[in-house]
Amino acid sequence: MLDLRLIREDPERVKAAVATTFTEAPIDEIVSLDEQRRALVTDVEALKAELNQGSKAVGRTKDADERQSLIVRMRELGDRIAGLDEAVKDVDERLQRLMLHVPNIPLQHVPIAPDESGNVVVAEHGTKREFDFEPKPHWELAETLGIIDFERGVKVAGSRFYVLRGDGARLQRALIAWMLDLHIRQHGYQEVYPPYLVLEETLIGTGNLPKFAENVYRDIDEDKWLIPTAEVPVTNLYRDEILDETLLPIYHVAYTPCFRREQISAGRDVRGIKRGYQFDKVEMVKFVHPDRSGEEHRRLIEEAADTLRALDLPYREVQLATGDLGFAAADKIDLEVWAPGSQEWLEVSSCGRFEDFQARRANIRFRPTEGGRPRFVHTLNGSGLALPRTMIAIMEQYQQEDGTIEVPMAIRPYLGGQAVIGPQPPIGPART
Repeated sequence: MLDLRLIREDPERVKAAVATTFTEAPIDEIVSLDEQRRALVTDVEALKAELNQGSKAVGRTKDADERQSLIVRMRELGDRIAGLDEAVKDVDERLQRLMLHVPNIPLQHVPIAPDESGNVVVAEHGTKREFDFEPKPHWELAETLGIIDFERGVKVAGSRFYVLRGDGARLQRALIAWMLDLHIRQHGYQEVYPPYLVLEETLIGTGNLPKFAENVYRDIDEDKWLIPTAEVPVTNLYRDEILDETLLPIYHVAYTPCFRREQISAGRDVRGIKRGYQFDKVEMVKFVHPDRSGEEHRRLIEEAADTLRALDLPYREVQLATGDLGFAAADKIDLEVWAPGSQEWLEVSSCGRFEDFQARRANIRFRPTEGGRPRFVHTLNGSGLALPRTMIAIMEQYQQEDGTIEVPMAIRPYLGGQAVIGPQPPIGPART
């Protein structure tokens, strides 16, 4: 959420900034409601001052008739104040709802473009492997080896679901444990295990609601929402709290499944496990002092990149354009890994810098050590990493000519020293 004072004092600047995101926001309505609210508050304060003076006069008045007249007047004032208080409350609620539809303002260095076509490749790292055979896409490798069962996944849950089997499931589990340990031991994160079902206000806090309600799964009876990412519950751990400045920065890392109701079109773009309605992810979330926001963002990017370097996977950094930032981010760098079988770059981490946008929505503040009013923290988050596409890159990058997959050195200890993933024991149809 933006600071209302910014909109009040310079609405044209905010409009211009929102325009760079190629979205719309109700700035004029917010300005109008804000003016209406301030006028109401002025009236209420004047009436309350009159009521206060009148109440004192009642106590000093000796004449019974005059005293009764003052009491009647004070009751009338009380009724008017109560009515205006309700009007202020109504305007406050309407103003709050409108503010929730205003996106974050991109930082000045973010390139302006309507979509991903304006994204800029900042750097490319690592060397793409040269094969002396034709590399296969992961869906062919996985089905041949029997480590992914697409048919049974669809049978159980419908399209865009799959089943990891045998060494496929073990590989993902090993990657999750290894990533968590890496971020905990080398980067100083504290692991948390958050709920996968959350309240509506939790999604509002991170900017997922009301904007993206159609993309989130909801249990209507319980009014709970399945998380689209661990960012949602972890960011809200400190909702409505005032932290001591000495606690900052706070780093949390969490593994969770993620659930998203994306509209996915058919075609090559969705082959295999690249896009699905359920996937696993290790997420890093930071709560930092505003003065260190930029520095912490760069550090976050490097922490996500450490996982790719350790896996010896070629990757590139991509600066997202304004139209591709999303609703809540002021800046975002994606890390994309090279998948040689699919012949494409795949996003495995999106490192977002949110400034105080999420903190205002979730009311997360800190108390400065030198004194003064509490200030909003800055939040950042990034995947470290998203599992399906990391799995794709490993399968395709480490495939061998005989169709087996070499296990990256970094995660072999998490697979009991296993060096190669080969064909899994076959499973035939159930006996009748």
